[in-house]
Amino acid sequence: MREVRWERMFPDQLEEAFAECPVLYLPYGLCEPHGPQCALGLDALKAHAICCEAARAHGGIVAPADYWHIHELGGYAIWARKFVGEPPHTWATAMPPWQHFRNVLYHIRTADVHGFKAALLVTGHYGPNWQDLCRLCELVQPRVGTRLYALPDFEANVPGFDSDNRSGGDHAGKIETSLLAAVYPECVDMTRIPPADQAGTHFAMGPDVREASRLVGERMVADEVRYLGARARELLNEYDRVRPAHSLRTFEQVEQLWDAVVQPVFHTFLTMQDAWGEHEPVPSESIWHDNWRVAKRG
Repeated sequence: MREVRWERMFPDQLEEAFAECPVLYLPYGLCEPHGPQCALGLDALKAHAICCEAARAHGGIVAPADYWHIHELGGYAIWARKFVGEPPHTWATAMPPWQHFRNVLYHIRTADVHGFKAALLVTGHYGPNWQDLCRLCELVQPRVGTRLYALPDFEANVPGFDSDNRSGGDHAGKIETSLLAAVYPECVDMTRIPPADQAGTHFAMGPDVREASRLVGERMVADEVRYLGARARELLNEYDRVRPAHSLRTFEQVEQLWDAVVQPVFHTFLTMQDAWGEHEPVPSESIWHDNWRVAKRG
């Protein structure tokens, strides 16, 4: 099997892969409870594995997965309190939005300074973070030579699992559990699922998880690989048409770009909002409260 994982490649392999297809995949996710049946790293595990399959099929290099993502504040805190509860441990590799997206900008800088023609930023963690990821790329694209495309992995899940021909994603339900079973079967243990008549949120387990299927997961992975390959070709064609200059080279330039373009509007990012829709605020006695109340910071 051809190696496409940056961290496992030798310099000559990287040079050859870059010359053949200068596309970089940047996978993102989070460690958090995904029911009793799935390993906590589900989000990044599936995103990274799907990116690897796409790179093997269509060319490109896959950056190391970033398991540090947004949680424990704003709407995420409200969701966690409802579906995870008040455990002594959150088991989440969480950071605030302003830290996560600044890190992403440094990842984009790495793509640009190496001269990649295209970069696909694929997040397996849901909630509104993926919308902010898309917005970040839109904001900085005029200053970056590498053509950028950001998406949640469920965007690539076409036709998907459901009868409406599109999955829309879920949380530790039939879709995510099926995907993880397809790419890392050792990270799914269906025997850990409690009886159907046992009430409870069960570490944010999806209610339809008992319908999960590794075979359907394999089909969804194949669909996502085709989708990502098509997006990569579009980005390469755009790059060859535009011939942009690669200008995001130094750490100082990253900070200047953040301050000039992102910071002035960062307070409007969805992950910076107190809540999503009609939700009760997190009470002061909750483990989630202290982070929730600083969600307007940036």
